[in-house]
Amino acid sequence: MNIALVGYGRMGRMIEKVALSRGHQVIARFDIDNNAGGAGLTSGNLAGVDVAIEFSIPETVTGNLNRLIQLQVPTVVGTTGWYENLEEMRTLVRTHDAALVYGANFSIGMNLFLRLVKQAAELFAPYSEYDPFLIEHHHRLKKDAPSGTAHVMADRMRPSYGERTPVPVSVRAGHIPGTHEVGFDAEADTVTLTHTARSREGFAAGAVLAAELIAGRKGLFEFSELLFAE
Repeated sequence: MNIALVGYGRMGRMIEKVALSRGHQVIARFDIDNNAGGAGLTSGNLAGVDVAIEFSIPETVTGNLNRLIQLQVPTVVGTTGWYENLEEMRTLVRTHDAALVYGANFSIGMNLFLRLVKQAAELFAPYSEYDPFLIEHHHRLKKDAPSGTAHVMADRMRPSYGERTPVPVSVRAGHIPGTHEVGFDAEADTVTLTHTARSREGFAAGAVLAAELIAGRKGLFEFSELLFAE
């Protein structure tokens, strides 16, 4: 599979490493030097690309996605902070018969963790003495707060808690790769579930897997829809 990397920072380089180890080729790389304002995403520059993997920044992601969708390049997007435009992207994907996979977090472990969060909320919600809470920690350079993953965690809890769904608390400091915690606190005890990312390699591996899973598909998918497809 021939891959284009849109965003070639630390995540882009990690994705390249994982992709090469899985037998794929990276034939195009785009960053601020050759893709200012999305201008580098042309049919010529993307010739021969089977899938694009987009890990840029919230300020540029929607412009990149617009171009990639219109060019019908199947795309995996790991950038967060753009979900207010999700329905716009859904319409664009449908209009251009394109393929797009998005995810607040491409870690396979995190996606399994999100299932646990949903199940835990279902178990604890009937017991009003337990108050739910959400806390997430990331490095100081992360742009969005709360994280996209924290919002997804809250979404998983909302069917059980409704108006009692906790608002995520965010910490930004140092070089923390990412820690997400959901808890249920009562006078008698506290129960917590925690996911801690040790490195970015888990995110990269999931993004490459998503690129493999989108092959031959059309439409807009959340990563877990493909990961847990029956």
